[in-house]
This record gives sequence, structure tokens and C-alpha cells, in this order.
Amino acid sequence: MTTFSTCAAFLSLVVVLHAVHVGGAILESQAPHRELKAYRPLQDNNLQEVYASSAAAVHYDPDLKDVNIVATYSDHYGNIRLGRVKMGDLSPSWVLENPAYQVSRKTKVIPRDSFQNDTGMEDNASHSTTNQTDESENQFPNVDFASPAKLKRQILRQERRGQRTLELIRQEKETDEQMQEAAIQKSMSFENSVIGKYSIWRRDYESPNADAILKLMRDQIIMAKAYANIAKSKNVTNLYVFLMQQCGENKRVIGKATSDADLPSSALDQAKAMGHALSLAKDELYDCHELAKKFRAILQSTERKVDGLKKKGTFLIQLAAKTFPKPLHCLSLQLAADYFILGFNEEDAVKEDVSQKKLEDPSLYHYAIFSDNVLATSVVVNSTVLNAKEPQRHVFHIVTDKLNFGAMKMWFRINAPADATIQVENINDFKWLNSSYCSVLRQLESARLKEYYFKANHPSSISAGADNLKYRNPKYLSMLNHLRFYLPEVYPKLEKILFLDDDIVVQKDLAPLWEIDMQGKVNGAVETCKESFHRFDKYLNFSNPKISENFDAGACGWAFGMNMFDLKEWRKRNITGIYHYWQDLNEDRTLWKLGSLPPGLITFYNLTYAMDRSWHVLGLGYDPALNQTAIENAAVVHYNGNYKPWLGLAFAKYKPYWSKYVEYDNPYLRRCDINE
Repeated sequence: MTTFSTCAAFLSLVVVLHAVHVGGAILESQAPHRELKAYRPLQDNNLQEVYASSAAAVHYDPDLKDVNIVATYSDHYGNIRLGRVKMGDLSPSWVLENPAYQVSRKTKVIPRDSFQNDTGMEDNASHSTTNQTDESENQFPNVDFASPAKLKRQILRQERRGQRTLELIRQEKETDEQMQEAAIQKSMSFENSVIGKYSIWRRDYESPNADAILKLMRDQIIMAKAYANIAKSKNVTNLYVFLMQQCGENKRVIGKATSDADLPSSALDQAKAMGHALSLAKDELYDCHELAKKFRAILQSTERKVDGLKKKGTFLIQLAAKTFPKPLHCLSLQLAADYFILGFNEEDAVKEDVSQKKLEDPSLYHYAIFSDNVLATSVVVNSTVLNAKEPQRHVFHIVTDKLNFGAMKMWFRINAPADATIQVENINDFKWLNSSYCSVLRQLESARLKEYYFKANHPSSISAGADNLKYRNPKYLSMLNHLRFYLPEVYPKLEKILFLDDDIVVQKDLAPLWEIDMQGKVNGAVETCKESFHRFDKYLNFSNPKISENFDAGACGWAFGMNMFDLKEWRKRNITGIYHYWQDLNEDRTLWKLGSLPPGLITFYNLTYAMDRSWHVLGLGYDPALNQTAIENAAVVHYNGNYKPWLGLAFAKYKPYWSKYVEYDNPYLRRCDINE
């Protein structure tokens, strides 16, 4: 009776329902088409009313708890299956929705006659559960389980996946191209003077421990030497010989390797063999106190070797810096020979190359360059003229020594800038510049200074250290280096002149420098002090009361290289007399060492106008970590230091700023093998 009433209730509520799990997460792949279906003949006019009443009955009639719900679904193979569950077994989180919209999606309403009784339906459901595929196909031949909307969603989903895949592939290609371009740019900026670190594609960069085996083998050599010394002291000859043989093998395998990538394939085997040898030595000779003594001795010996190598390295760098390269020497000889062979020396003695009036016109832009380097001077002139807005108003006064006078005259005779004016003079023609007037010349002739300088060639002078070697550069003994303190005497008709060193490159028009109001100061320069660096106490001996009583140790230093001199104020304040006074006091070199910057700091003390730093960027000859933007925006860049751009020591990344103003196709340069 209970079964009959349940079936009657079921038949009165047979509708097509959806079971939805509220708050649950059911994957589509696990339970697709999870539809709960009951069957009842329905008329179109009362379809909505029956749905509403059936839904209400499901929720509020307690007799429906034993109603069997037949569920159709597809498994993960795509086969249609039937399942049965009782209404009372469903948790409260399941809600039966009204699926009225399914009618428009070709849901087939099966008439009452198609079902004989409740028992037959249960049997069919049970039978269909056991015969999954065949039975479902026979019972529901016309049911369309993949609705058009679902098919459309699947197609759109596949299209979106395809588009997303193409987008990811495109992004990956763009990323790869960007990485390759960045890698190429980075590889171009690597400093090629560092052996073995010139390419980012080397295997060294694949691992942060790229030299682990190499370090291990070097450490093994140190350990083996320590044990070998102990073995020798204890007359364990066989072990001593064996350890020294293993040391030799380790050294042979290492060779000139700088990373694990440079080691041969047998390196790891040799490291293992050495490890076995050290294990044997430890078992037989290990004595902590004795081993510590050996390590201390090795450490002290290594420190002495490193100190010696540093001094030798400093000496060699100074030697290379003051050595005139063979190609530049060839250039000077070729130019001088042609100058005299072609008779230009006699021609220049008869007529002047330029108008004397233009050389003395104070309304023009005048430059002073004192140098014995033809190629370097040509770069200064070329870079200034090429960046000038009015090159016809620029006048260059070049002073060189007797040895290079012919070469300098010949170069600017055949390579003179189109509009600028060039004057080349010989310092030996300045008859007023003699030892009776010039303190430096008088000191350079003294035996004591000659002894100080020329003893630098003796090997023992290496022990003097880097500071003393630095000031023994021949340029500090050249009068060309001190001629800057006699500018009013050299150019008596001029009012302002811009002094330029031969190791600078001009990158902008310098004409605005003549418009700067120097506020009564004599020297216009860029200050070089940063925090505690490059202040007066770095250049002057403040332990001497003559210095400490007259100057501030914390005063900011500045640099020669690009200096605007007001010659009217110079003459008014007798700057040359101040220079002579302090130069005479320093005859014994107790106030400062050789060089022109220390006496310049003293001479122009409180008379220097600080110009904007963008006018003059220094350090390209010694600092590899300068700000690239500051270099590119500078009006003048200065290769001060030992790494001059015409030397092989030069930093590769700074050299293009200089080399782009060198005429490498010039016949003289090709003849002397001067190239990039």
C-alpha cells in the first residue's frame, strides 16, 4: 500500500526536473548532463502551472521522500547512463529547479501509455544500469544529449583556447627577441680587457657556482703543499713525492682555466684522485698545531707575493702610460720629414699662415692647446669645430716643442679645418721663458731634481710606491705642462682664452662659455670634490705650516682640462707672481709633489669660479663606472688618468667618443698603421 501511494504521488508529480547542488562544486567532466527526469503527460496550456505545483510539492510534501528519481548522465567515455536515487536521500543542499526552458530545447515529453506501471519502470531502470551503453541507446534513440547551445559554447571555448595559445606563442616570440637584443647590447658593452669574461653566452654564466671545481682543485694544491712540507720534515719521503706529483697533476689540469667551463673533462677525476691522496696524508700526518703553522707560513708568503705583484703592476701601468706608442711616433716622423723635404719650413718663415689681426682679435673665441701629441691635438680641434655653430669665429693657438713642431705644422697645413683659424708655435721661440724668469725651469735644471726623477729607472724605485711613480711621468718635467701659468705673457692682446688639454673631446658648442659672468674670478673650472674626495688635503702637505696657515684643507678641488681664464683679471691680480712665489717655496718639494694641479690650486685659491658640471665630465681615463648619461650630455669629456684613448690600455666603452673624430682614412694614419 505504501508503495502504491508513493507511486501515485510520483505519477502526479512526474515532471522534468533539474537537480542542482547548492553550495557544492560539481565538475562538468565528472557529472555532465546531470538531469533528474520524471515523466508525465503535460498539456501546453497548463505546463507552467504543473511545474509550479510540482516544485512546491517536492519541497513541502513529506510523503515524497521515498520517490525514486531516475537520473540520466554521461560518463567520461561519453556513454549515456541511468541512475536511481530516492528523494529522501538527497541532502537539503539539493534544490529541484523548474526546467521549463528545456521544452524549447527539444525535450521529449513521453506519454503516460509508454509506462505500464511503477514496477516496470524500476525494472527498466535497474536493467539499464547494468546494460549501460546498449540499453540507453535503445530506450532513448531520439534524445539529443548535446544541445545546440552547449555545442556552441564548446566551439567558442575551443576558439578562445586557440586564440589564447596563439597570443601566448606571439608573446613568447616577442620576449625571446627582446632578450636576444638585450643580450647582444650587453655583450657589446663588456670590457674586453678582462680575459674570459667577454661573452654572456659562455657557460660561466649558467650557474652561480661556475668555478666550484676550479676552486676545489686550487684549495687541494694548498692542502697538498702543507701536508708535503710536514711529510718532508718527518722524512716520509714516499708520501712527500706522491703529494707533489698530485700537485703537479692538478696544476697541469688547471692550466690557464678561469672557470669550470675551461677545464678538461678529466678535471673531476683528478680532483677525486687528489682528494684520495689528501685523505691518506691526513690519516698519517694530521697534526692540527703543525698544520696551522704551515698555513700561516703559506699565507704570509702569498701576501708578500701579492704585494710585490701589485707594485710591479703599478710600475708597468705607469710605464705604459708614459710610453709614446710606436704608431704615433711613426706619424710624427713621417709628418716632420715631409714638412722639411717639401720645403714648407722655408715657406712658413717668409709668410704667415693666418692674419695676425685675427689672432689678436678679442671678439673671437680663442683656445690654447699645449701638446706634443699630433693626433690628440687634431681630435681636440676637429671635435670643437664640428660642434661649433660659428666655426669661422674660433681661433686655436697650439704650442708644441721643437721636436714635434714640424709634424704639428705639417698636419694642420694639410688637414686644416674649413673655417677655423689655426696657429702653431714652438715653445723654444719664447725667449722670455728662461730659468732666470721661470722658477720651474730653474728647478728642473737642479741636480737634486734630476736625481729624484732619473732614479725611477732603477728597479729599487719600485718600492717607492704608486704615488712617487706617478709623479715621475715625463710630462711633469715638460715646460709645456707649466706654460698655462704664463698665458698673459704668451697672448698679451687677448682678454679671455679657453685652455684645453689634449686628452679631451668636445661634444657641444663652447661659445656660450665666453658669455658666463665669472664675477671677478680669474679661473672658471668645474669642481671635482665629492664628499671627502678631491679636496685640498689630497694634493697639499698640510703638515707644513706654510700650507695649513694659508689654505683650508677641506676646500673643494677643481681640474685642469677645460678652463676659462680672464686674462684682464689675471694681469690685474698678478697671478703669475703668486705662482712664482709658491713655486720658489716648494723647491725642496715639501709643500707638494711634482705636477701642475697643486700649484694651480694654490695660485687660484679663492679666485676660481665654479662652472656647471655638465660643461666638463672627467674620469674617462681611470674610472670604468662613470654615468653614461652624464658623459653623453657633457660639453667636454676628459680622459684624465693613465688609460688614454690612443693607448691600448683605454677602456673600450669610452674610446668611441674619441675615435669618431679621428680621420682613419688619412694616408699618414694608414701608413703608420693607426686604426680603430
